[in-house]
Amino acid sequence: MSVAKGAESARAVDGSTGSIRTPVVLFFGTSLTAGLGLDPEQAFPSLIEKKALAEGIPIKVVNAGLSGETTAGAVRRIDWVLRTPADLIVIEGGANDALRGLAPEDARANLERLIAAVRAKQPGATIALIQMEAPPNYGVSYTRSFRAIYPEVARKENVTLLPFLLGGVAGFPRLNQPDGVHPNLSGERIVADNIWKALKPMVAKLDRGSKSG
Repeated sequence: MSVAKGAESARAVDGSTGSIRTPVVLFFGTSLTAGLGLDPEQAFPSLIEKKALAEGIPIKVVNAGLSGETTAGAVRRIDWVLRTPADLIVIEGGANDALRGLAPEDARANLERLIAAVRAKQPGATIALIQMEAPPNYGVSYTRSFRAIYPEVARKENVTLLPFLLGGVAGFPRLNQPDGVHPNLSGERIVADNIWKALKPMVAKLDRGSKSG
């Protein structure tokens, strides 16, 4: 779902007289969040929305993934995306930084800026950060340094760290599109399963209080 459509849906939900509100979960990230090469409803955020509904804790998902975005680009875009009110904001960033061999310390600083922006614009929102990994071709030192920034940021900023987005999918040709980077539908289902398991306790705690209209 686009940011614009998500905002419309959120307003529609909030405007329902006497109804139980459906929390809005905004996924902010790269092409991995957007579901590049797939139909929008096949991207993992949409699959998570379906899982939440099936398990009796429905959410309205807003997919704010943008192909090719680095963490620096995300910092420039986040204020616009945050025009959409959300109860839970899931940040997926750094994949393109790693593919380009950009400095892990810069990615860490940008992730901290993203979290600060969320807290400034939407102080009531819960925040989760998705673990990302660097490809092995930059060497062990770079890979370790890049991996470490996510738990470091999560601890410093007191946000929930979700598991590696592509766990069990990266490196398996049968689960990826021909580019070897973006999951196919089978891979996307695994991504959705992994992230949902970690996200479900957070979703269960979101406010669903009735709206009086």
